[in-house]
Amino acid sequence: WCANYHHSPISTVALYTQFTRLQSESKKQAQIQTRFQYLAEIYGNVFSFCFGRDKMVIVSGYKMVKEALVTQADNFVDRPYSPMGDRFYSANSDGLFMSNGGKWKAQRRFALSTLRDFGLGKNRMEQCICEEIQYLQEEIEQEKGKLFRPAGLFNNAVSNIACQLVMGKRFDYSDHNFQLMLKNLSEILHLEGSIWAQLYESFPGVMKRLPGPHNRLFSNFDKVREFITQEVKSHKKDLDHNNPRDYIDTFLIKMENLKETDLGFTETNLVLCSADLFLAGTETTATTLLWALVFLIRHPDIQEKVQAEIDNVIGQTRQPSMADRPNLPYTDAVIHEIQRMGNIVPLNGLRIAAKDITLDGYHIPMGTSVLPVLTSVLFDKTEWETPDTFNPGHFLDADGKFVKREAFLPFSAGKRVCLGESLAKMELFLFFVGLLQKFTFSVPDGVELSTEGVYGATRVPEPFKVHAKTR
Repeated sequence: WCANYHHSPISTVALYTQFTRLQSESKKQAQIQTRFQYLAEIYGNVFSFCFGRDKMVIVSGYKMVKEALVTQADNFVDRPYSPMGDRFYSANSDGLFMSNGGKWKAQRRFALSTLRDFGLGKNRMEQCICEEIQYLQEEIEQEKGKLFRPAGLFNNAVSNIACQLVMGKRFDYSDHNFQLMLKNLSEILHLEGSIWAQLYESFPGVMKRLPGPHNRLFSNFDKVREFITQEVKSHKKDLDHNNPRDYIDTFLIKMENLKETDLGFTETNLVLCSADLFLAGTETTATTLLWALVFLIRHPDIQEKVQAEIDNVIGQTRQPSMADRPNLPYTDAVIHEIQRMGNIVPLNGLRIAAKDITLDGYHIPMGTSVLPVLTSVLFDKTEWETPDTFNPGHFLDADGKFVKREAFLPFSAGKRVCLGESLAKMELFLFFVGLLQKFTFSVPDGVELSTEGVYGATRVPEPFKVHAKTR
């Protein structure tokens, strides 16, 4: 790695020395993505950084990230070339995440309208989530208060919501192929944020010929594609043009009606777009629920206060609904603080400058990769009263009413903001309330859950087990 900072040049040797020192101070291997904030404190909120031959501009802090993603949204909407993305996807088939230009606009617009048609942000989807909550509660009850790992169950439940939208059905938690898909998804996200992926992005010509964990990225993605391909084949057999059941059905009908492949309406791209929906919509929400348990168990007084508010407003028998959220300000504040401190996506998707522009007084040439760091927003010392402390008060006013915060950007911002944001918010609220309604979570005496996290493309808690006592 080498760097060329706008504020103060730093040599390759000096940078290597800094990272070596930081690694020796950490209990685990230091991740580059967690060190950008440290470098920003020294060199400013806009600096350049080189990964191998590729130079990118790192943007930190709420004001600068907002400037790039919102104020100059049109200049930073497209993705730069990615060697990994080039291997994941295929010619004219870039999915939802890596597509650009007219193809990206067409696919994003289609995905949003289709998901809305099938319940995104509506009562229909709320009902699906509440039904899945019951399956999840039953699975937890079967543990009978014994120690168990919640990660797998949360992945099962959240992924089934994506399955309802994309495939029109849910899977039993014991379904073998379903479990293989979830395993592959988790490993992909972990490896995408590893040093192996960073090396592949920087030196693809060498890495694609070498053995190593990075090769599992592509073999696992092929397995996910095959799982979805089988679902597409199944949908084609009994497709009813007058009664589409889900995203796949609607995409297939669109393909027949629109022969222009330059907009990405092909069967290959259907599989890739569906894979992107699963990758983006499963692990992130499930991981947020895991962080919820970590913080609630570390702060039992907050867990008790949430349960008291839920009991007072909903009780322990009626299922929660989105209509309850305005009446649960403390619970809502806790969920938001979990998202902030959980910091599920520490970095962000790379953007590319569409033209020569100026950011914070610095010239950024057209074609330069730009990385807005979300961690720097969620922990911005100028925006949060106690940025490094779990504090639901960040989202409450003096009267205990919920307040929105502009620097709360876990879903990113601008034109590439997470298209499943409204669904994720609904899932988090309903699952969170449904779990706290029925159970009190704890760990054995003497055990303290870590807040350090394990880094991949997402940041997940270290593996842990919990007791779930039925209330």
